[in-house]
Amino acid sequence: MPSPALEVRENVDLAPLTTFKIGGPARFFAEAHSPVNISEAVTWAQDHSLPLFVLGGGSNLLVPDSGFPGLVLQIKIRGINHLGHNLFAVGAGESWDDFVQHAIEQRFAGIECMAGIPGSVGGTPVQNVGAYGQEVAETIVAVHAFDRETQTHITFDKAACNFRYRASRFNTDEPNRYIVSRVDFELHPNGAPNLKYADLQKRFAVASAPPTLLEVAAAVRDIRRSKGMLITPGDPDTRSAGSYFKNPIVPTAQLATIAAAANLPADKVPNWPTPSGSTTKLPAAWLLEQAGFIKGYGNGPAGISTRHTLALVNRNHATFADIQALEAQIIATVQAKFGIKLEREPVLLA
Repeated sequence: MPSPALEVRENVDLAPLTTFKIGGPARFFAEAHSPVNISEAVTWAQDHSLPLFVLGGGSNLLVPDSGFPGLVLQIKIRGINHLGHNLFAVGAGESWDDFVQHAIEQRFAGIECMAGIPGSVGGTPVQNVGAYGQEVAETIVAVHAFDRETQTHITFDKAACNFRYRASRFNTDEPNRYIVSRVDFELHPNGAPNLKYADLQKRFAVASAPPTLLEVAAAVRDIRRSKGMLITPGDPDTRSAGSYFKNPIVPTAQLATIAAAANLPADKVPNWPTPSGSTTKLPAAWLLEQAGFIKGYGNGPAGISTRHTLALVNRNHATFADIQALEAQIIATVQAKFGIKLEREPVLLA
């Protein structure tokens, strides 16, 4: 059945379409239910000389108080299709957590530790989403997208996506050029769950039998819930964009300076060496805490979650300006103390 023709609406409030619940309206708004709708939207925006922004699940997005003066296109392409043996083709508009649940119920491993992550499937390759010992780059075999420059539909294999930590071809190398319509995953039938993450190891250390995929996914959701990272209506700690800052990667030689700034021995600075050996990844949450930004920080409408140091939250009718001010304060303080400039993880609609 052909998809419906593109319907463009005016002055649509964007705040309810994001997990932050912040921001103004889109001057124009449309939904894409097929790859054809994507090309129609691109053409419409060009014909009207307007900027175009692609919205997925709204879980990693900051919307300015002024809104967006162009066309916001929300991707609504659905479908989870098992292509045989271990391959799944998933529409970019599918809920990521619904796909995770579908896969593990069918006893396919590879994404169980990413249960509970909000947002849509189409956003996962853009950021190379990951959690608790897994990244989507480990299972993605192809990304189908519309090329806004050439006006053609194109398929990228895994290598062409150029995945690395929270980055890819789509958000770093050629940002805003491609609009994802479908993602193909290769999962592991009857595979064992991933238990690399310390919290999961502790959870199942005394189990009488190895945990199932369903049990691991349930444990991950419990952990996320305890940190305010599972979307729960009415809970201000979940009115956020998840982890707000990326874990910085620094030269290993810098650890001594960081330790001195924290008044700690060098071996007490938490870090994860990268494969190169010359750099290491630091937990941004630790840097915030050492700089005085602890859980529950802030008295205004914007603050830090009471359960997760890295989550900036909309406590009570916060504006984009409130979040922006808190972000700037944190970045400046951490940089002054440690010489490290934190990077924002959520995308700014601009």
